Amino acid sequence: MSLNRDLQLELLKLLADRYPDPVPANELLNDNPLTTRNLYYLAEHDLVEGQLSQNVGLRVAKFRQAKITAKGMDFLADDGGLSAILGVVTVKLHDDTIRNLIAARIQDSDLPAEEKTGLLNQLRELRGESIKHLTMKLLDAGLDNASKALPLIQRALEAFQ
Repeated sequence: MSLNRDLQLELLKLLADRYPDPVPANELLNDNPLTTRNLYYLAEHDLVEGQLSQNVGLRVAKFRQAKITAKGMDFLADDGGLSAILGVVTVKLHDDTIRNLIAARIQDSDLPAEEKTGLLNQLRELRGESIKHLTMKLLDAGLDNASKALPLIQRALEAFQ
């Protein structure tokens, strides 16, 4: 395979040492087709950028110079760099989504049908702050019983790997 992780890391480190300045072609081993392929690959992932030169008779343009991008610097950082800080994901659940999740649990429960109906009717009538309050209570109850949930969490995390 023409992609080489060790070479990619070596190139990124070389470029990082010179950041923010570009590194000229003669310092990049750019005559080596393997280097050129790996620089292209890194550029396609926005880890490096560079100026290309296309000579007559060459199938692939060569890098005249290359420099590491901020994304490349963050990739090398042990902590993920600023991308890890700026890339925080906020999850928002609408009232209807929460209501539907709770309703599904009520439906799946072993409660008698008339109790289920009563709870579902009360749930449908809850609005805004009441749903928020109920959600916080359910979250607290879940955290209070975290030891029961740990095996489930472990299985889910293993399934994602």
